Amino acid sequence: MRGVRDEIRALVEALRPGDELEARHRAETLAWLAGTDDIFRRRKPRTPSPHLVAYFLLRDESDGAVLLVDHRNAGMWLPSGGHVEPGEHPVQTVRREVVEELGVPAVFAPRLGERPAFLTVTPTVGPPEDRHTDVSLWYVLSGSRDQRLVPDPGEFRGVRWWTPRGVAEAEPGTIEPHLGRMLAKLAILEAAAPA
Repeated sequence: MRGVRDEIRALVEALRPGDELEARHRAETLAWLAGTDDIFRRRKPRTPSPHLVAYFLLRDESDGAVLLVDHRNAGMWLPSGGHVEPGEHPVQTVRREVVEELGVPAVFAPRLGERPAFLTVTPTVGPPEDRHTDVSLWYVLSGSRDQRLVPDPGEFRGVRWWTPRGVAEAEPGTIEPHLGRMLAKLAILEAAAPA
């Protein structure tokens, strides 16, 4: 497992923070990775805490809209994703979760490839005995509003495409709190990348 953990540390080290909060989250994550041998969730919902999560934004490049899911447990609109299984690389998690949760294969955004674009360290919501901290690597997948999705009804109340403007105008507490920052960083990354 050390090999996978070393690969994850390399991914985090390669991330260039988009703002001061992401820089703090990156520093926290690197300290956590250096100080623990167990980064994977072993028992639902919280053991150990923190543990690693892989989010992915299914994104329509025509207008920058992203697919969000109305997550039953979190009670808000989130990107899809899931817990990284013991010994699993986060890219494998994305490939597995997109099929399980949305019924489509993973097509990584060409400009970013199989590298995370963003990092967050977030306390979860819910009953105190279930709360924990997720260390989340965010990936970007290419998608289209026209593609047929098969959302997991056990996990989601619904799915919806959100434009960046819709995300910015969402009522606080109804949408993943770091999403606006992720979209702002993504716009900067894409503007800087060669076409």
